[in-house]
Amino acid sequence: MNDNHYTAKDIQVLEGLEAVRRRPGMYIGSIDQRGLHHLIYEIMDNSIDEAMAGFCNHVRVVIHDDGKVMVADNGRGIPVETHEKTGRSALETVMTILHAGAKFGGQGYKVAGGLHGVGASVVNALSAWLQVEVHRDGLIYRQEYVRGVPQGDVAVVGEATDTGTITTFLPDSEIFGPPSYDFDNLIQRSREMAYLNRALKVSLVEEGQDREATFYFEGGIISFVRHLNKNRNPLHPRPIYIQSNVNGTGVEVAMQHHDGYGETTFSFANCINTVDGGTHLTGFRSALTRVINDYARKAKLLKDNDANLQGEDVREGLTAIISVKLAEPQFEGQTKAKLGNPEVKSQVESVVAEELMAFLEENPAEAKKILDKCLTTARAREAARKARDLVIRKGALEGATLPGKLADCSERDPHLCELYLVEGDSAGGSAKQGRDRRFQAILPLRGKILNVEKASRERIFGHEEIRAMATALGTGVEDQMDLGKLRYHRIIIMTDADVDGAHIRTLLLTFFFRHMEPIISNGHLYIAQPPLYRIQNAKEHHWVYSEKEKEEVLAGLKGARNLTIQRYKGLGEMNPEQLWETTMNPASRVLLQVEIEDAIMANEVFDTLMGDVVAPRKAFIQAHAKQVKNLDV
Repeated sequence: MNDNHYTAKDIQVLEGLEAVRRRPGMYIGSIDQRGLHHLIYEIMDNSIDEAMAGFCNHVRVVIHDDGKVMVADNGRGIPVETHEKTGRSALETVMTILHAGAKFGGQGYKVAGGLHGVGASVVNALSAWLQVEVHRDGLIYRQEYVRGVPQGDVAVVGEATDTGTITTFLPDSEIFGPPSYDFDNLIQRSREMAYLNRALKVSLVEEGQDREATFYFEGGIISFVRHLNKNRNPLHPRPIYIQSNVNGTGVEVAMQHHDGYGETTFSFANCINTVDGGTHLTGFRSALTRVINDYARKAKLLKDNDANLQGEDVREGLTAIISVKLAEPQFEGQTKAKLGNPEVKSQVESVVAEELMAFLEENPAEAKKILDKCLTTARAREAARKARDLVIRKGALEGATLPGKLADCSERDPHLCELYLVEGDSAGGSAKQGRDRRFQAILPLRGKILNVEKASRERIFGHEEIRAMATALGTGVEDQMDLGKLRYHRIIIMTDADVDGAHIRTLLLTFFFRHMEPIISNGHLYIAQPPLYRIQNAKEHHWVYSEKEKEEVLAGLKGARNLTIQRYKGLGEMNPEQLWETTMNPASRVLLQVEIEDAIMANEVFDTLMGDVVAPRKAFIQAHAKQVKNLDV
């Protein structure tokens, strides 16, 4: 047989929605729980589009006991008449043909989030069963599908006194496995949509757990900023609110400074969270820096020979939401992570500049508080910059300037290298002896690193352990990060399985999230899972990584003689050989990759856990205490 025989017969053409089922990750990102949630969000986005068009004020999502999901709205209802091109009902066309929708010509929707026209049809393709019910023109229409295939024509099943669309679907277990939804994540998304669409009610119900939440905000994104700042001390009581329409683009901004150090800014385009920013965010930041400098000059808070405030000065302690709604957004890919429309930069910049200057001039007392904050930040910036530049400069040089306590590896290809951030000198010593020196580097960390949530940049980048860690990684930090200089493509946090270890792990995660976030978003950060127990009988031993696994091993060893169970509280209790075998050997270790599924939720969690206010932290810990696993107190 000739393996090189390659003809037209070898070319596959996937008909209809078959391509979606064959390569679901291309359309929804993944087939894990995140992809499962993406199905819900795709249908929700269609309802939100109706709300943005002014035809819907209530979206309801129900998670049924049997794994089905229902999304209902009181919008206009998907059209059901025969489509001129396909010869089928418009409803069936939307549900079965990729890139079919009302969002391309601009007639059905002036602005929309579901712009690629693949949402409903992709959900249909990836569902074992789906039903759409349309209330429109006084009638109720219904059609069912199995794995994207219609089970009959659209049928009239009754009379309607209202309008809207009800979509119920069961994700295909052949693709996703048994459905498992995270109600807290769904709550976060529902709250977000209600904030971004003033006076829209979003309801969420989980039948099996008897949980329900409803969100409705008359204040819109003003309420959003207040929610984000609820554990902080604002410098002015009411967020600054800016709203305008420029050449068909709706621009809405809410912002409020507080006395903390971090910046919390989220940008949205047509209610899509643009996690990588884009032209709307660039326009906002340009206007903010320029206006505050201009006002500071006018108010004589900056003298003629003083240097201008920089972007980082005016954004420290800022919480802001930027939301734009436009007819033809240009997103980068189906994930819509970044807005690319060049005209939006100038539109947002002009609106924010005019309205922000008016606010500062009309509210001099609040303006002075904001300027005092910015000037204080600027005065501290030089010392912080020197410390940070030292980190960057050291990271750019070769081994001679690396931290003395770093036990580096011999491999020089970063793709093959990994760095263990190890709690304490004792465990660090065992790790250094037990590692594979070719590709594994060890950096012991003394004690607990600084809580960056409550510290100025000067303190952060002057902190010895943080400087050692950032220098070893070699990328620089914050806006000066260059991932191309990352010296290890796998960074592994390895701490004890006790309260102190959990705290150190949280401190490290906070630092990476706030100051080196691309390390996480590009998949370079991991958490090691050392064993909890060593179970030994006369003939063999078992390493056990969870309580459930312990029970299973013990059940299998019933009747065994001389059985001993050793509980490991610290990494230092294992000798180098044991540490290698259980936690560092790529063939047998367990690593958890750190991911950011929802930046807004992650921001709130770090703010709650690591911020100054005690009451919300106590409430969070009490609420989530039962979810903690493998923690020895």
